[in-house]
Amino acid sequence: MRPWRVVDSSIVLDRKWLTVREERIELPHGGEIDEFHVIAAPDWTGMLALTDDDHVVMVEQYRHGAGRVSRELPAGVIDAHESALDAAIRELREETGYEARDWEPLITINTEPSRHTNRAHFFFGRHATSVAEQELDASEHIRVVPVPLRDVYPSIERGEIFHGVHVAALLLAAHRGLIRL
Repeated sequence: MRPWRVVDSSIVLDRKWLTVREERIELPHGGEIDEFHVIAAPDWTGMLALTDDDHVVMVEQYRHGAGRVSRELPAGVIDAHESALDAAIRELREETGYEARDWEPLITINTEPSRHTNRAHFFFGRHATSVAEQELDASEHIRVVPVPLRDVYPSIERGEIFHGVHVAALLLAAHRGLIRL
């Protein structure tokens, strides 16, 4: 398969967390797409932190796009000056007050490869413990929810954990034997 050829490109929206490009595309088989929109956003990181008593440190927060509360792994944008792992450690502490030891990479994955340019970098950390209060941004309202491992898979089945990339990270960790669902 050959890549598409961009014939023309213009920025239609440029904000702090989001840039939308409109492109005219020439397809390899001879067709054309007059308006294809590419969404550029920063890479972000997520962390699957496991306590010694087999709880996954999760958060609940309202997600406006979905119009409901989502149970998720702690996650956030990687700042320009930091590595994905440093951002994961920072976000876990800010959003939950937890720290974990023995970090290892879990997966780097494109969040929605047909139109989005960003990737999510997930890590797995063992021995998570609560060490501080949350340090939330003014726009964040996040509840910390340590979920027993035995309840993670049923939470996915019930639709409480519905962020697709987070579900993938949890299932991959189970497949690798890092957690037992």
